[in-house]
Amino acid sequence: MKLDFSRPGKPTDNPFAESFNGRLRAECLNEHWLLSLQDAQEKVDQWRHDYNHIRPHSSLGQVPPAEFAAQVSSSGYASG
Repeated sequence: MKLDFSRPGKPTDNPFAESFNGRLRAECLNEHWLLSLQDAQEKVDQWRHDYNHIRPHSSLGQVPPAEFAAQVSSSGYASG
């Protein structure tokens, strides 16, 4: 295994992570005052639950990631 880091200033090296980071920043971190580490953890956990279990994602056929994973798992599809 070889680690391969993104080049500084080159977000196109990993567009999926950069897209997620931007969404987290815009929808969660920029929207709340984080009063303590515990408060930050609670707010990020709430956002993560919404992102993974409630919000439909267009790239997954308008279903949340948790539902998509359940559909894939129940269909018997196994990658690898």
